[in-house]
Amino acid sequence: MPNIRFIGESIEVCYDHGIMKLKSPPCPDRFYWRSTQYTVTQLVQQWSDFSRKGRMKRNMSEAHRIKAERTGSWGVGRFFFRVKVNTGQDFTIYYDRSPQSAQKDRSWMLFQENLDSSNISEQ
Repeated sequence: MPNIRFIGESIEVCYDHGIMKLKSPPCPDRFYWRSTQYTVTQLVQQWSDFSRKGRMKRNMSEAHRIKAERTGSWGVGRFFFRVKVNTGQDFTIYYDRSPQSAQKDRSWMLFQENLDSSNISEQ
């Protein structure tokens, strides 16, 4: 079992070059958490999760839901990035593409700190 510390807090991300795809952004170059800047030194792993949750899961037919979980649909999905940063820490961050009005300005999140960096979490 991986050794992790759940954080679940909003972060602000920055890119050295502008991003082209807001719906599926690349890994940021750095982020700010609790007034501290963290520079990404290595992208360890990336993955996406297009599964629908709660009432969003119940608002379509089973066949459409299965396809949407594979390819994505409007306003649903998270893009995860496991990164190592300049402090030597190993974090998992994600971008949530839910509609802005539903999430109160919480698009980017610091999900967890991976305390055992030799263990890559299965997602």
